Amino acid sequence: MNAITMTGVVRRYGTVEALRGLTLTVERGEMFGLIGPDGAGKTTAIRLICGLLHADAGSVEVLGTDPVVARDVITARVGYLSQRFSLYGDLSIDENIAFFAEIHGLRDCRGRRDELLAMTQLTPFRRRLADQLSGGMKQKLALACTLIHRPELIVLDEPTTGVDPISRRELWKLLSECLVEGITILMSTPYLDEAERCTRVALIHEGRVLKLDTPAALRTRLPGRMLEIIVPGHGRAADAVRGLPGVAEAHLFGERLHVRLDEESAEAVARFTRALQGTPLAAAPVRPVPASLEDVFIAELSDKESADA
Repeated sequence: MNAITMTGVVRRYGTVEALRGLTLTVERGEMFGLIGPDGAGKTTAIRLICGLLHADAGSVEVLGTDPVVARDVITARVGYLSQRFSLYGDLSIDENIAFFAEIHGLRDCRGRRDELLAMTQLTPFRRRLADQLSGGMKQKLALACTLIHRPELIVLDEPTTGVDPISRRELWKLLSECLVEGITILMSTPYLDEAERCTRVALIHEGRVLKLDTPAALRTRLPGRMLEIIVPGHGRAADAVRGLPGVAEAHLFGERLHVRLDEESAEAVARFTRALQGTPLAAAPVRPVPASLEDVFIAELSDKESADA
C-alpha cells in the first residue's frame, strides 16, 4: 500500500483552479519532492494530504484512509511542518516539545524528547526561549515537535526556506536519519538542488504534474547536449546565443549560461563553438555539463508553452 495516493485531484478557490487533475503516488519509506515555483499548487496539495482541505474532485488517500474523514487517524500517524510553523516564543525548547506532545496525547514525553534533542543537537539549549533561537535552530525545534509522536509519515512545506546554508545542511542530515528509521517523507521545495536528494520528484506547474520520476532519470531523459559558458558581466548573454544554429534553449544562472543543443553529437558541439566566435562570448570558456533539474524544469515549461501556443 502506498503512503499517499492522489488521483485526478481538483481544488478550486473561487474561480481559480489551484490543482487541475493532480495525480501522484508516494511509496512508503521514500523521500518524495514536490517541486515547482510559487503558485504551482504545492501547498494546496500538502493541505489536502493533511486533511486541512477537501478536494473538489478526485480522491486523496493517506496511509490507507481519507484524510478528511479519518482526521484522528491522520493526526496520530502524520507529522506536518508548515511554512509558518508556530512555536511559542515565551516557552523554552523543552516546553515547546512538551506542549506538542500533549496535543498528541503523550502522557510522558521525557524519553522521546531527550532523544529528539540529542538528534537535533539542541540539548545544550533546552532551557532557552524559542524567541531567542536562530532561524536554523527554530527549524530544528519545529522538526523535533513534528516528530514527537513518532509519525509514520512527515509532510514538510518548504522547510529550508529562509534558512542559512549550514542549517540547511544540518536539517537534511536530520531528514536522512528519519529515512533510516523508516519514516516516509513528503516535502515541497523551490530549491531544485535540494530536490536532487529526493528518491523521486514531481515537477508541478499550474496545478498539474509535468514529470514524475527519479532525479537521475529526469536528467538523463532530457534530449540534446548541455553546455555551460562562464559569462561574468554579460547580462544579455542568453540573447547572444539563442539564435545560433542548433540551440534549443539558453538560460542564465548567475554567471553560468546553460545552453542546450538539440543534438548530442560532437559535430553539433563543434558547429556551436564555431558560431559562438561571431558573438560577444567568443573568448568565453565552453564545457559540457550534465543536465540539472533546473534545466529539466525549464525545458518542460518551454515544451508546455509551445504546446499551449
